[in-house]
Amino acid sequence: MERKVYIVGAGPGNPKLITMLGRELLEKADLVMYAGSLVNPIVLDYTNGETVDSYGLTLDETTKIIVDAVDAGKFVVRLHSGDPSLYGSIVEQMEELKKFDIEVERVPGVSSVFATSAALNTQLTLNGVSDTLIITRPAGKTLEKDLIPELSSYGTTMAIFLGTQKIKEIMEKVQCPKDTPVAVVFHASWEDEEVITGTVEDIAEKVKDAGIKRSAMILIGGVVDPKNYRRSHLYGVPQEPL
Repeated sequence: MERKVYIVGAGPGNPKLITMLGRELLEKADLVMYAGSLVNPIVLDYTNGETVDSYGLTLDETTKIIVDAVDAGKFVVRLHSGDPSLYGSIVEQMEELKKFDIEVERVPGVSSVFATSAALNTQLTLNGVSDTLIITRPAGKTLEKDLIPELSSYGTTMAIFLGTQKIKEIMEKVQCPKDTPVAVVFHASWEDEEVITGTVEDIAEKVKDAGIKRSAMILIGGVVDPKNYRRSHLYGVPQEPL
């Protein structure tokens, strides 16, 4: 009997943005353990198996549920939001499952940072504006100190996960000009997607007025409102045949 669990990225929210492989695995699953409200419940329509919400469960509790299911010969999928490699806490899950001789196969997903870019109709890297993307998060229960002040001083594109509740604090400590463009995208790719744009100086107040407190991506940098960018070399000059 194969002792295996699939860790699948559900994508950013739109149920059509899960990969074909991810959907196929959900269709085969006897048990799907999903990451609470971070996963659009419509995605769960792809499975006829048992579904378990992992919100509020400890690592030991989630491990036991998965191990018991594998021991019973069930096909198990652990479903994370976006791509599980970004703030998915998957390494610790895999380490626990290894103790029970359970193999893990990971299936990538579309990250919410890319859905955010799509919602804004922009690029995360743009010639003449920013050639670098920094992905980070603010300090919190599981992170004693963040590097947001230092990272923001580079003038590149910054995507900040898990920071909506602290947006005022974040904007006060970023080391970039007050007129730097900022966007906050709530539920990127979901049916209730909402986009708020502003600057370092005024975005926190706009987000507060909109009542958005979670499930949003903060994007800082010139790519939010692209101006004075340069055409790419690829399309700017004739190319040799491939």
